[in-house]
Order: sequence, then structure tokens, then C-alpha cells
Amino acid sequence: MASLNFDGHELNHSSIFNNNPLDPEEFRRQGHMMIDFLADYFLNVEKYPVQSQVAPGYLRQRLPESTPYNPEPIETILQDVQEHIIPGLTHWQSPNFFAYFQCTSSTAGFLGEMLSAGFNVVGFNWIASPAATELETIVVDWLGEMLMLPKSFLFSGNGGGVLQGTTCEAILCTLAAARDQMLSKIGTDNMKKLVVYGSDQTHSALQKAAKIAGIHPKNFRAVKTTKSTSFALSPDSLQSQIRKDIEAGLVPLFLCATVGTTSTSAVDPLGSLCQVAKDYGMWVHVDAAYAGSACICPEFRHFMDGVEGANSFSLNAHKWFLTTLDCCCLWVKDPSALIKSLSTNPEFLRNKATESRQVVDYKDWQITLSRRFRALKLWFVLRSYGVANLRSFMRSHVEMAKLFEGLVAMDKRFEIVVPRNFAMVCFRVSPKAMGMRKSNQSHQNGNSDNGHKVVEEEEEGSSNEVNQKLLESINMSGRAYMTHGMVGKVYAIRFAIGATLVEERHVIMAWKLVQEHATAILSTN
Repeated sequence: MASLNFDGHELNHSSIFNNNPLDPEEFRRQGHMMIDFLADYFLNVEKYPVQSQVAPGYLRQRLPESTPYNPEPIETILQDVQEHIIPGLTHWQSPNFFAYFQCTSSTAGFLGEMLSAGFNVVGFNWIASPAATELETIVVDWLGEMLMLPKSFLFSGNGGGVLQGTTCEAILCTLAAARDQMLSKIGTDNMKKLVVYGSDQTHSALQKAAKIAGIHPKNFRAVKTTKSTSFALSPDSLQSQIRKDIEAGLVPLFLCATVGTTSTSAVDPLGSLCQVAKDYGMWVHVDAAYAGSACICPEFRHFMDGVEGANSFSLNAHKWFLTTLDCCCLWVKDPSALIKSLSTNPEFLRNKATESRQVVDYKDWQITLSRRFRALKLWFVLRSYGVANLRSFMRSHVEMAKLFEGLVAMDKRFEIVVPRNFAMVCFRVSPKAMGMRKSNQSHQNGNSDNGHKVVEEEEEGSSNEVNQKLLESINMSGRAYMTHGMVGKVYAIRFAIGATLVEERHVIMAWKLVQEHATAILSTN
């Protein structure tokens, strides 16, 4: 007969007293079920609406109000995943996902992640799990060599690499190192004088890092870019801003240059920017979160030219390198700068290996103390696919982007907003397609430059509204998912190709979808 606990609930003795949370045979049984579940998901993922169609708060209406008192079987839980969780997912692994920058998956990346989760070691220092640290130092050198990074960034030189979670963490760590280096020279009382630089296309992670690192909000510079430089940061504009800041008694500290910006995949000219920064003793970090992976291909490596002048470099292997989230690879020329800013040495972590100074303690290279064994999944990816297949994977996406670019060019209603560099195409319905610019007489008296400017601004505003409607209409269909960027005052639709499962047929289908929705919107505009 079942007994009752003090709340009057019936106790399930068998589940409480005989259930081992890590029973090997039960783990094996449920693990097989999970692999089958995910294999079926990948097999059917393109059948789901790409962008979730649920309304805010949907899940609370579907799930119980409190935790179940007794255990529930994995079969029931997975059934609820299928019925309640999957409808609330935006399917990043769908071959019809063309938004943001993709977060690629692979069998090797998944299995490496699974092995890491299974070992569940906390590799904050060498002695906590020597293999976790030493494998990481090896794989970051392997990848650095694939990218032809200068030896000064590698452990085989005097530098080194670390696997962070995201670019946000990489920028914050390097900014903290730069800050402390500079303050040791000019005094901590001058903290409010430090200035951080990027362009108006630099990822918002830079501004967030500056805020966390204590940079005065008024000393954050987003230098304006223009169409004439394809929205890359101009060295002359940077230098002009730096000179103004120096005249105002401020101290240039940190520059974040980008290889593959979020809005347009623009590439900043690293060599000339590093030279400007060097003249003022600034730290240069190169953010290649998206496009850095492609630079393992010889034909794209030139986008990294000039990186030898930088202090640090990072890319996200979880974006385009088949390594599941999260895995940001950060290389620095001077690891001691990171260590001085980020290290703590509590008594409970003291050990002979650390004191010998013959090992790397990665706790001193990052924000947190604890860290995951990320090196396993990157090692699995590098070994399972090799350089040749990884290059082929990225090249196939670039070829599909060229295909899409050609389809856009053939339809006179559309225009390419910025030149394509990698596997993302920025396009829009052009103002001409809306019957604009036929006559300016109804808008102005005479042909003054100011009159032309007013008309152009009105046209751009109307064009932006139409393109916003077009994007919303496409995404609401559930058949594809894209996002947008603002470049200058132009609203551009970003078509990013990078999903692991994407094929040419998905690209062609997406373009037909764009045309269908554009036709409907233009006919009623």
C-alpha cells in the first residue's frame, strides 16, 4: 500500500528509492530515444514554419502551473516537446533560415558537445582536468594555422588562444586588458578620459562591453561610414575623430575593427586602421565573428590582410564553422595582458602546477571562473571534416549567394544595396519600382539641391516602408525567414546563406517567394 507524505501526496517508492539519476542502462535507453527524436527533427525541419507563429505567453497557457510532484517518463516529456516546445521555436537549423548569421550544426559538433556534457568537467585550471586545457591550446593553434594567423597569435609563438562563449565576452576581456594596460601608464584617476572606437556598423557588443568596462558613455565613438567605402570604416575618419578627442584632453584606448559586419558583411581595412591606432598606442581588436571562418579559404584570406598589426582577433566557430553554440575563438598576442586583468588566486585553487608557471589556467583568460570543455567539439569538427571539406562547405554557400545575387539582378524591380563579400546578399525593392523619380516638379519649385534632397529623403522613406512590409510578409508566411539592416538611411533585406542543410532549391524557392510577395505589395502600394 502506498504511503502519504506530510502534504498528503502519494509517494512513489520505486521512483524515489530505486531511481539512479545516472543509471548507465537507463541513460543508454533514453539517449537512443533522444538521438532518434533529433534525427527525425532534422529530417522534417524544413516542413515547419521557419519563424515561430505563436503569440507572447503561449507556453504558460499550455503547461502546468507548478512542478510535477512525482517523476514523469521521458516518453511523456518528449511528447510535450513535440506538441508545445517545437511550435515555439524559430528553426535556426531549417534550410529556409536566411536570417541573422546562421548557427550551424553538424554531427561532429553535436557529438563533441554530447561528450563534453557527459564528462561534465569544470576546467577552470590545468589541474582540474589537464586534457581540457591542453586540447584547447592545441585546437586553437590548429585553427590559427588554418587561418594563417601570424605566429605571434599562437601558443607556438608567444601568443595564445582561448575558447570563449561569444564575441561579447571576447571583446569585453580584451577591452578590460587594454583599459588596465593604459591606466597603469596614465593613472587610474584618468579612467574618465579613455575613449573606445568602432564604426556605426560595428556590432553592439562593443558598446555593451564599453559600458560594462566602465568607459564613460560620452567616450564611445561610432564613426560614421558611407556608401563610398561600402560602409567600411575609413582610416581618415578614424584619425580625424582621434585628433578631436586628443585636443579635448581625452585618451584613445581601443579600436574594434570588423571583418564581415552584421548589416552588410563589410570589411574594415585592417592594415591602415592598425597603423592609425599604433600611432596613438591603442589596442586593436579584430571582430571576425561571421566571416573569419571563410578566411580558411585562400581566396578569402586577403580580407584579413593587416591583422598582424592587431592585438587580438576573434571568430565564432558556432556561426559558420559547424561547431554548435557556443564557441568563440579568441587569439591574443600578449596573454599576460589578459591574465593581469582577469586573474584571481583564491587559496582553494592553489596548486603546484599553477605555481610552476608551466601550465595555462584558462580561468585567467575569461570573465567567469567555471568553464565548459568546448575544445572537444571543435576538435571533433576539425578531425571529422578536415580542411578540405570545411572549405568546400563554405564555398558552396558563397556559390549559392552568387546565384541569389544573379536572380535579384535579373528582376529590374530590385537592386543590390551593397557589394557582396561572402554569403550574404543585401537587396531591396528599388524606389524606381514604385514609380518614383518620374517627376520632381510636384514636390518642389525649381531644381535646387535642397529640393532634390527633400525629394530623395521622401522617396527613401517610402521605399523603406515598402521593404519593411515585404520582409514582414515573407516572414509571416512561415516559408522562409530573413532579417534586415539599416545602412545609411536605407532599409535593406539581408539574405544570409549558411544553414547546414541548405541547398540551391531552397535559395531558388526563397527568391520566388520574394517575387510573389513583392508583386502583391507593389500592386496595392
